[in-house]
Amino acid sequence: MQLSLYLSTRSSHRKMALAIIGSVLLVAIMLSLVTGAYPITASEVLGIFAHKLGMPVSHLAAEKMNVLWTIRLPRVLLAIVVGGSLAVAGVCLQGLFRNPLVEPAIIGVSSGSALFAVIIIVFSSSIGWQLQSFIGVFALPLSAFVGGLLNTILVYKLASKAGKTDIAILILAGVAMNALSGALIGLAIYFGDDNAIRNFTFWSLGSLGGASWTKLYIVGTLIIISSLIMLSFPRALNAFALGESEAFHMGIDVQKVKMTLLVFSALAVGAGVSVTGAIGFVGLVVPHLVRMVLGADHHTLLPASFLVGAILMLGSDILARVLVAPAELSVGIITALIGAPFFLYILLNFKSKRTI
Repeated sequence: MQLSLYLSTRSSHRKMALAIIGSVLLVAIMLSLVTGAYPITASEVLGIFAHKLGMPVSHLAAEKMNVLWTIRLPRVLLAIVVGGSLAVAGVCLQGLFRNPLVEPAIIGVSSGSALFAVIIIVFSSSIGWQLQSFIGVFALPLSAFVGGLLNTILVYKLASKAGKTDIAILILAGVAMNALSGALIGLAIYFGDDNAIRNFTFWSLGSLGGASWTKLYIVGTLIIISSLIMLSFPRALNAFALGESEAFHMGIDVQKVKMTLLVFSALAVGAGVSVTGAIGFVGLVVPHLVRMVLGADHHTLLPASFLVGAILMLGSDILARVLVAPAELSVGIITALIGAPFFLYILLNFKSKRTI
């Protein structure tokens, strides 16, 4: 009876927490939709949505409808899926490695994406023009996605032996591939002209300015599928917190869980980075923040992290548009300014605990 009451209370607390976070996300969405150089009020936003649903609405300016529907709404939705997926990938990788300092970049996704992106940007005039004309505006996103996925597969293969994956070797392989990718990026930039270097620098800082419905359909589908799969592993991640041996004895297929979470983390992060550019610290900050407030149970941690990751990305994008208006900062700068101090706080906290 007491156990049943405890489980019921915990479930109600979980639902309440998710409802509160969801409400904050709705507020962030509205703020993002009304923020920008072209003024659109909240009532006009609601009116435009009502019009799209077929309801009779009067006095809607065509310009405002076009700005909201073709520019701001795709940007908001892209921020939600990218921010949420980065946070969920961070939760999964931290749970998988049992290391709270791990983030998606550790498995080489970001560096691989950046390497292939700089190759397209720098050498497009000499070797990439046919490729770019064939896939049009998707040359950069596609190359970045492929680079991130290839880097992750290589890191995973280096860490695998006899069907088993050594987590320590995987982290070291990720560090090595990140270093190699960084060196090759520097070499590629050396041969680039000023315009190519400027374009790559802007891409590497991260931005949601290139959002469109076409990109959202393709990239968003990959991210949502990957995120849903990662969200389906709360029990396995809770078992991994006890150690791989204990997880195995609890009936968890350890190798299958490792491979699945690594592949779909890479797919989600690579797809997001391919469109937005490198956006750091979301996968590190959000899991810690949610874990501090709601605890380490992955049944709550995974969905809450997705919502908070979306809120963080939307908030960062709003700040990027407001701080230097009418110009715009790169959203990666904002997430780094938020994430770096938080990362230092985590390190100092660990240091004090180990000293004690």
